[in-house]
Amino acid sequence: MLETVLFVILAVFAVGTAVLVIIQRNPVASAIFLILTFFSLAGIYLLLQAEFIAVVQVIVYAGAIMVLFLFVIMLLNLEKEKRLVARSWLMKTVGAFLGVALLIQIGMVFRQALLEGTPGQFPPEKVAALGNTQVVARLLFTDFLLPFEITSVLLLVAIIGAILLAKRQI
Repeated sequence: MLETVLFVILAVFAVGTAVLVIIQRNPVASAIFLILTFFSLAGIYLLLQAEFIAVVQVIVYAGAIMVLFLFVIMLLNLEKEKRLVARSWLMKTVGAFLGVALLIQIGMVFRQALLEGTPGQFPPEKVAALGNTQVVARLLFTDFLLPFEITSVLLLVAIIGAILLAKRQI
């Protein structure tokens, strides 16, 4: 019961701070709300007994990545943003259509997961025997090696881009 209450509190907090990330006009405040979202997600991971993922979430995302984002935001000295207004009915219609299509897709994924369950080579008994960290490591370096490497290259490109943007301003 306590775990369920904590989960709901953390989930509501995560969704609330994620919404604040989107609606904030100040990029620094938006980045701080994103850090709060990352911490609440780490709390959810702890409730799911995925301690390794929670620690990585805090160290990598809330720590390193967000410090880099805040550094670049403050270094770029962003002016007041210019509000983009959908000028035509076509843009509004396409946006609404894509939003509805995304919601339908998410609903289909959840429906399939609830009806059929999620397939996997690590049932809960095996995860309990091996431990979360070992299961994540095995999956990361076997089944998901290519996405892992692509993500690392993407992060490297983002860091190089941030440095180049910051260097132009100096």
